[in-house]
Amino acid sequence: MELTMTRLALRSLASAIACSMAASPSGLSMNPTTIFTCAPVLLVPIVADWTMLRGSPDATKGGAGKVEGSYRGAQMRLGVIVPQGWIGEYDGWDPAEAWTRTVRVAEQADALGFESIWTYDHFHTVPKPTQEITFESFSTLAALGSVTKRVRLGHVVICAGFRNPALTAKMVSTMDVQTGGRMEFGIGAGWKRDEWEAYGYGFPSTGDRLANLGDQLEIIAKMMEPGPTTYEGDHASVRDAINVPKPLQRPRVPIMVGGNGPEVTWRLAARHADELNLDGLTPDELADALPVIASRCEEIDRDPADLRISVHVFATRFTEAGPARVDLLGRYAELGVSRVMGLVSTCIDTDTALDELIADAAEAGIN
Repeated sequence: MELTMTRLALRSLASAIACSMAASPSGLSMNPTTIFTCAPVLLVPIVADWTMLRGSPDATKGGAGKVEGSYRGAQMRLGVIVPQGWIGEYDGWDPAEAWTRTVRVAEQADALGFESIWTYDHFHTVPKPTQEITFESFSTLAALGSVTKRVRLGHVVICAGFRNPALTAKMVSTMDVQTGGRMEFGIGAGWKRDEWEAYGYGFPSTGDRLANLGDQLEIIAKMMEPGPTTYEGDHASVRDAINVPKPLQRPRVPIMVGGNGPEVTWRLAARHADELNLDGLTPDELADALPVIASRCEEIDRDPADLRISVHVFATRFTEAGPARVDLLGRYAELGVSRVMGLVSTCIDTDTALDELIADAAEAGIN
């Protein structure tokens, strides 16, 4: 297990550097110098509920204004990012055995009372492409929906450039029906260049990728509404596109936009999303970001309380059970966190990892 964790940690560091280099101040990165917080391995997305940002003057240090928080742990929920092999957790495994383990983690999360399960959207291993297992996100999530009963299911997050937005809307809507209305939908502009080029997508500029994300958000949201959809954009268009069945959830499957760019991504989230997913912010960084995000909502006369916030936390600080993890959860709770979900690498080796996470979460006040 020590060798496995060392390999994963090295991959995490290398991927963090790659992610930081790929990020752009115009839209994909808020703090590219903090490479460790950008690492995708063992990440923990954490969702802050703006309606709980009240009370404590210590919740924010600096920034455009004070956003205060109160610890309401009873409102926090727990999710699991299932292992897919992307960060090397399935290196050397037989594919059938790896899939059996992924299913086991999902079933265990469902049985133990976790609120949700999540998948990444990547095609091959990180940081270096290898001939190792990486399960595709949509097919993985659809299959896990059929073996679970109550957990919510989502992407954290899909790459907009990998799929036609009308097809994406069709798949998400169908999956929402198949799972009894349990879907969450996360989408971002994308960053991992080697995947884009290997699969024949090219690698558009940051501006083009973000503009494409904007067009896709328009189309996907409209296609979940009643009637056919027509939309003409610079990067994506549809004409009289029919999407039936519509999702069971009304008015639509919840939409989460992923990205750290305060200038473009956060404005897209304010305009289109139910939730903004941030990458690698510490509690202090999150506290500083909250007033800026609020201002993006206020620019378009949207109440910031309507936009939930997600954060990917570099999980070498999160994976080990015990007081440090309890404290971390508590600090996010003080900022109004309402949902925590993460990939715990040890869940591929033991069934106790998720039990330990639940125990630490309970101590931090998460029910």
